[in-house]
Amino acid sequence: MAIWGKILGGAAGLLLGGPLGALLGSVAGHVVDKYRENDEHATDDTASTSVKQVAFTIAVVALGAKLAKADGVVTRDEVDAFKRVFRIPKEEEANFAKVFDRARQNTAGYEGYARQVSKMFKSSPQVMEDLLHGLFAIAMADGVLHPDEDTYLRNISNIFGFNDQDYDRFRSYHSGEDARDPYQILGVAADISNEDLKKAYRQLIRENHPDKVIAEGLPQEFVQLANEKLAKINAAYDVVSKQRGM
Repeated sequence: MAIWGKILGGAAGLLLGGPLGALLGSVAGHVVDKYRENDEHATDDTASTSVKQVAFTIAVVALGAKLAKADGVVTRDEVDAFKRVFRIPKEEEANFAKVFDRARQNTAGYEGYARQVSKMFKSSPQVMEDLLHGLFAIAMADGVLHPDEDTYLRNISNIFGFNDQDYDRFRSYHSGEDARDPYQILGVAADISNEDLKKAYRQLIRENHPDKVIAEGLPQEFVQLANEKLAKINAAYDVVSKQRGM
């Protein structure tokens, strides 16, 4: 993520406000406590693209740090997975570590971070879904989704406005290939008609197109995650199409 200069410059923390701004300020050394309770300040209507980029990056690190502790221990695999998924440059690892460690040690709950993200990207649910997919990648670093991690991710999903069916679909993307249910990935029932299946597939492609991530100005890593998710949607549709002789 190539925006650490903006993050540790601190000015964005003053504009950002809310729990994410407070976390940023505590790392950057700027006083943003007066904004701690003012998360109405960070909305889709008022946040600039630059502030959104900073908010999203800080949210990913903060939620990733909290997730790494969800099963009771932060493992090297999880930290390495974070660096791999989000491609932290070598020269920025120290800055990343400052934010990650502060978020991990902070007594503030993850719910506040998630709620602020939900408000900021309320008109872009796809962005929040992609953030969840990134967190799933961290959780699955050891090859297992632990019950506490599952609960954590489901709670964030609910805060983001997704229902349990949505969450189960998100989780299915991260099952082993052999265990992956193509119908669940497509978000449809197995008895759906061919015509409705095609409509659902087209809708899913529109909603998950990487151009939406690009339009939000989010880090390149999330464009890659969006491309990977799109590939899984296409693969699931191909499997079902062949099964049905379409």
